[in-house]
Amino acid sequence: MVKQENSDEAEAVAHPLLQDLKSSEGQNSSSSEKGASFSGAVFNISTTMIGAGIMSIPATIKVLGLVPGFILILLVALVVEVTVEFLLRYTNSGESSTYAGMVGESFGPWGSISVQICVIITNLGCLIIYFIIIGDVLCGSQSGGTLHLGILQEWFGIHWWNSRAYALLFVALFVMLPLVLLRRVDSLRHTSAVSILLAVVFVVICSAMAIYALCKGKTQKPKLFPDFAHQVSVFDLFTTIPILVTGFGFHVNVHPIRAELGKPSDMRSAARISLVISIIIYFSIGFFGYLLFGNSVMDDILVNFDQSSDSTIGQIINDIVRLSYAVHLLFVFPIMNFSLRANIDELLFPNKPILAQSTSRFLSLTFVLLSFTYIVAIAIPSIWYFFQFMGSTTIVCLSFIFPAALILRDGHGTSTRRDKIIAILVIILAVVTSSIAMSTTLYNSAQS
Repeated sequence: MVKQENSDEAEAVAHPLLQDLKSSEGQNSSSSEKGASFSGAVFNISTTMIGAGIMSIPATIKVLGLVPGFILILLVALVVEVTVEFLLRYTNSGESSTYAGMVGESFGPWGSISVQICVIITNLGCLIIYFIIIGDVLCGSQSGGTLHLGILQEWFGIHWWNSRAYALLFVALFVMLPLVLLRRVDSLRHTSAVSILLAVVFVVICSAMAIYALCKGKTQKPKLFPDFAHQVSVFDLFTTIPILVTGFGFHVNVHPIRAELGKPSDMRSAARISLVISIIIYFSIGFFGYLLFGNSVMDDILVNFDQSSDSTIGQIINDIVRLSYAVHLLFVFPIMNFSLRANIDELLFPNKPILAQSTSRFLSLTFVLLSFTYIVAIAIPSIWYFFQFMGSTTIVCLSFIFPAALILRDGHGTSTRRDKIIAILVIILAVVTSSIAMSTTLYNSAQS
């Protein structure tokens, strides 16, 4: 042993450049293994939350009123922050690096399968919603017997090539496909940054239009509280909760993003910063969108922007708002697709190597999922019920019930009494509000 050490020291003296080369190689190796950046994690998490959620915020404010609406946004964000903390704590304590695997450690194979099924339903629904919204912007839609033209039809007239089926096929092949073929979620950090920027543009233009309309005296007086006398019932208030839960629910992407972080412990801070960004954007679009359109605001606020304007400038601004949000959703799509594809692979091929290392599995799942979401989006006309269904069922399970159940199960012996009390309250609130929301939605559907 001593001879070996002396030999190494002699070699270092005789070949100092060799030692420098080895040191340099070690540094390069360490640099190449460095994970995703903190800012990339913030962008990707924020993009998940600022997906299609913000388009329905003004409609929820119309139902709730400004004061209860803003309070509810804060409460949902607070509960989301608590449950993400639960997930991260158990990820650090256990051996699994995936959401389904972590639940499987505490509840066995059926717990893991339950998570995977919820992720598949949730993310597939979100991807279909994104396709539908993009189709509405580009190719138009029909709401309440009124035909709303899309941007392509306004610009070029109605033709076969700018119908929903052909326009979305072009978008799927030449925009979405190259993005979903990326094998690392961190590779999407730049598109996520652009996506957030476009969402901010959407909010800024809405704000400017609302302030201009306010100065001209063209806005309605916003309601501070619900109008129980004429428009809504107490039970209708619960139907707005799934919209916010769907918007803030980024739990399915916690583990993929954390797995690539250079410093996994930064995930907690990244999540909190992303929540603050999302709250600000939700507040802004909720207030200014409702101020701009008042009680005429649609469930999908983008529909309000396809109305003819009194001036060319106004029409251009309307088109910019709609188009910027459609492009924003194009960049949200691959983030949600990433965790969907990973969970389907984990469910179908639990003993295979990771998906990124198998080209055949990766390409097969990617093409099948993109084709399926395209076909379903062509056939489904409305997105409102999608939000309410997912927000009341699978997203509630992923965002609230599963994380709280982990705390109560306490498989690693890390839960405190305070944690368990909070977990019980979270489950009770989730079950009660979801049950009322689903019952009210079904009743309103039957009545209409």
